[in-house]
Amino acid sequence: MTQILGKQSIQFEKAPHILCGASVVGKKEGEGPLGPLFDEIQEDPMAGQSSWEEAESALQKRAAQKALEKAGAAGKEVRYLFAGDLLGQLIATSFGVMDLQLPLFGLYGACSTIGEALTLGAMTIQGGYADAVLALTSSHFASAEKQFRFPLEYGGQRPLAATWTVTGSGAFVLAPKGGKARISGVTPGRVVDYGLKDSLNMGACMAPAACDTIYQHLVDFGRQPGDYDAIVTGDLGSVGQTILLDLMEKKGFDISRQHLDCGMLIFDGNTQDTHAGGSGCACSAVTLAAKLLPMLEKGQWKRILFVPTGALLSTVSYNEGQAVPGIAHGVVIEHCG
Repeated sequence: MTQILGKQSIQFEKAPHILCGASVVGKKEGEGPLGPLFDEIQEDPMAGQSSWEEAESALQKRAAQKALEKAGAAGKEVRYLFAGDLLGQLIATSFGVMDLQLPLFGLYGACSTIGEALTLGAMTIQGGYADAVLALTSSHFASAEKQFRFPLEYGGQRPLAATWTVTGSGAFVLAPKGGKARISGVTPGRVVDYGLKDSLNMGACMAPAACDTIYQHLVDFGRQPGDYDAIVTGDLGSVGQTILLDLMEKKGFDISRQHLDCGMLIFDGNTQDTHAGGSGCACSAVTLAAKLLPMLEKGQWKRILFVPTGALLSTVSYNEGQAVPGIAHGVVIEHCG
């Protein structure tokens, strides 16, 4: 059974469990603060493939396989796959998961995609439509630059507000029981547009959407920031974090003590030249799999609000002068030892 809360939230009466998470990342990510925590580090940016897009597909396939292996017998019971990426028509996903031969729900939430996948996967498990599902996403620095911005050979200078697209893939197996962490509720996000047009400052574009979702979540659930050990956004970076804290304070909530951002956790800004931090679908997915989920499983945290964030732009919309709207999906993850 489920309980509908407030304007846009759901509280699961029988919270679906996260059986396991898997993370596969590139060399730069492996050199960052979370390097020892990742399952696999791919030293070759091409992953043995002939194009950046194929390399991203290879990362996604490996993360999915790793998660299914970790899940053991439950991995063989996976019925549906919820997955997506940043590339046009989700080509990293469709080519990456083809060999898995699982029914696919292709998702696009930009960098918030893992939040959307976990939300829909949890709803599917709660509804009794599957014994297990797989949530999966990926991004690749070079494939994203190729599609959204400019060829690397151009040598354009990156502004300080820019973030660095994470190369990697994160995967999670969900089931009705059997894990040490569970998804107890969700707050799907709305599209929020403040009219910002700077595609190289995605933290500013996404921060209003993060605020909208976090605020509505707290109102819907009747909670305060202190009810969470951490409120973790996806990839706002240092610029977006400042904006989010300011917007939330104006709405009457101080989340400064609880707030963390995956884009600020995955890289060392002082030594890795990533400017405002990390971004990309893989940013929040691999950080959840490698750092956040284990802390919940060990009981070091009891409850977090995981809020992957996404900038909803395309080359078409940007070239036509459109603004960059944002979206953020809230997922409540709790320890259940």
